[in-house]
Amino acid sequence: MRHVLGCILIGSASLMLGATGCTLKATINQTTDTTSNITGTTSGQAWWNEDGQIKLDFKTTAFVTLNQENLQQDLAAGRGEYLASVSTLLGVPEDRQVAFFSAVQASYTETAGTDSTTLLALLRKTSIPFVR
Repeated sequence: MRHVLGCILIGSASLMLGATGCTLKATINQTTDTTSNITGTTSGQAWWNEDGQIKLDFKTTAFVTLNQENLQQDLAAGRGEYLASVSTLLGVPEDRQVAFFSAVQASYTETAGTDSTTLLALLRKTSIPFVR
């Protein structure tokens, strides 16, 4: 009796899946497309080009985020390799970097204890007069 019930159950499931295979297939495609769309926009793929390099627009964001503590120290000193690197990423020409360093150092108190997003916004705003 158990064997017969099991066969009936399996047979019924097969018929149901066979009859609605088209819907099941569409559901799988829709799920896959939706998952791809979500992971494509939230997994950081927008930051990377096809070669695995960070896109130019995001290099400064990544640099400031990953080096925030070192940048804070360079801002306090008004010089340093991290400050020089971020100024290059922001497009400040080498001959204007010293003036940029002084301008950012003057606004150091605004950046103390802030998050990387606020620090980046301040660096971008301060760099505007120095970029050609």
